[in-house]
Amino acid sequence: MAAKVLKTLTVEEVAKHNTPADCWIIIDGKVYDATKFANIHPGGAGVITRLAGTDVTEAFFGLHGDHVLAKYPALCIGVIAGAKSRRAEARAVIDAKNAKAGSYGDLVPYGDPAWYQGWNSPYYNDSHRRFRAAMRAFVDTELMPYVHQWDEAKQLPRGIHKKCAEAGWLAGVIGPPWPVEYVGDKIAGGVTPAEFDVFHELILLDELSRTGSGGIVWGLMEGLQIGMPPLFHFADKALRDRVAGECLRGEKVICLAITEPYAGSDVASIKTTAVKSPCGQFYTVTGEKKWITNGVFADYLTVAVRTGGPGMGGISLLLVDRASPGVTCHQMKCGGVWASGTTYITLEDVKVPASNLIGKENEGFKCIMYNFNHERWGVVVQCVRFARVCVEEAMKYSFKRKTFGKRLIDHPVIRAKLADMVRQVEATQAQLELVTYQMKTLTYEEQVIRLGGALALLKAQATRTFEFCSRESVQIFGGAGYTRTGQGQKVERLHREVRAYSIPAGSEEIMLDLGMKQAIKYAAHL
Repeated sequence: MAAKVLKTLTVEEVAKHNTPADCWIIIDGKVYDATKFANIHPGGAGVITRLAGTDVTEAFFGLHGDHVLAKYPALCIGVIAGAKSRRAEARAVIDAKNAKAGSYGDLVPYGDPAWYQGWNSPYYNDSHRRFRAAMRAFVDTELMPYVHQWDEAKQLPRGIHKKCAEAGWLAGVIGPPWPVEYVGDKIAGGVTPAEFDVFHELILLDELSRTGSGGIVWGLMEGLQIGMPPLFHFADKALRDRVAGECLRGEKVICLAITEPYAGSDVASIKTTAVKSPCGQFYTVTGEKKWITNGVFADYLTVAVRTGGPGMGGISLLLVDRASPGVTCHQMKCGGVWASGTTYITLEDVKVPASNLIGKENEGFKCIMYNFNHERWGVVVQCVRFARVCVEEAMKYSFKRKTFGKRLIDHPVIRAKLADMVRQVEATQAQLELVTYQMKTLTYEEQVIRLGGALALLKAQATRTFEFCSRESVQIFGGAGYTRTGQGQKVERLHREVRAYSIPAGSEEIMLDLGMKQAIKYAAHL
């Protein structure tokens, strides 16, 4: 498709289009015909038509983020002759600073991890930098313009998972090694399968979380990240070959169905039953699962069932086809993570082939536990970036919002709030990267011994940091932070989603206790 040709106009020409029936405005050197748009403007047509024919750049960016203009490219009809774009000039300054300092991104203070902003780091190399650039380009182009729309619709568009896979990153959410046998060797940024490590996965989750929407992040990858590893590591080859490839390529969606109305963190207390037929050919599954991420649009369910006696020793894992008779899924009405498809699943006498058993019968608890550290680590990555999004958004807003004749950033009380947010985010990020390095360098057996308690404590630290930053950012935004649209929409949305992170994958209370139990076990010699 040919690029749209824009007219070159003068300020005087624009000034003639100054009525509600003929309303042109200038924003950052470009001319927009807002005549029809004014009638659907959330604040009413008068907000725009009263300024018809004028340059509204300062007023516009005082109320909106840069992303708003990207949503309505058709409204742009021309450029002002000789005008310089303030945004383009600012970008040029940022690019020049990045080139000089070896930094990356928008250079909002503490708006990105330290290694983005020119700090030396022992953890990252050129393959990580290439992967970071590819992920940021994908997120900025394919996700950012649509986050609010998808979140409000409480669903993702069909085909988005396949687009993520084709971009060369979706399979990375199950962690290294890169599954070449199912998705080939194309990885975003030209990274090779031999180079791909857990720090690439950290970058992947971190960049996705820049969207400021747990619903979008979970909708894209959470079901795969927690539902695929049990099958990938413990299912027999025939079952793995039948399902893994199409899920990792984004053609199908898988989810993990463990939590029930009766059992959440206490996995060993699940009640859903699976009774094996006398012929041994299938199981009959009956029960309910609740708060299942991606369940409403998943094609496959990795389901925890009770095949034996009470406790963890009687649990098995089965792969259930969503299309099987007796499977009913209803999307739940939750406070946040709307686009993730949180689901209540009813299983009524569902016939599941015995060949769909993942691992051994009555040994499913070990399969579940195998991925718990990885799952909690993923939650930490998201929480740290969400907290950082709160810092970034509040920082940017404080530089342009004025109260009592001064910018917010010029008020000591606002600087104190930002300082408290930053110190917690940076400390948590440092611990996250240290733990990630252990994951990269330790064997799985060593990780089980050393990292279970550390990751439990880190999850609690990350969710509490997220909660603190969410609260403080809303306070800095004031009323704008309590509104689902406009400049404060990210912090408003994240404020609703804090509990979706502090409870799943082990609640804060259980994580803190687990951290101490692991410490006591390690110190048994004392």
